[in-house]
Amino acid sequence: MGLFWWLPFGSVPEVSAEVLAAMAGKDGSAKPQILDVRGRGEWGTGHIAGALNAPVTQLGSLVAALRLDRTRPIVAVCRSGGRSKVAVRLLHRHGFENASELRGGMQAWQRAGLPVEVDSAGKHMQS
Repeated sequence: MGLFWWLPFGSVPEVSAEVLAAMAGKDGSAKPQILDVRGRGEWGTGHIAGALNAPVTQLGSLVAALRLDRTRPIVAVCRSGGRSKVAVRLLHRHGFENASELRGGMQAWQRAGLPVEVDSAGKHMQS
């Protein structure tokens, strides 16, 4: 993974907003787990329905508490794609090989006209 895995640039596996929307509409093992790694304030302004919120700065200590399914895809989401790269690398370090990022983050999701849920009482994980 390299010495500078935590830098918010470079490449990691990714999916487009349209592909994620199609995946999210499925049932069973193909349905992705959406992990929003933005801060709570950003989360409150709008997020993808069904997403979990675990700020990237706390993700390392929260991985076990998230109870993510290793057999299902995980898609990390941030505002534009920087923090989600770090999250994907961290998830890979914890053995989640199915982790990828939403290319372009919430900005791409919203530009595609996909639905956003505004609900500050959602599923937050914080240490």
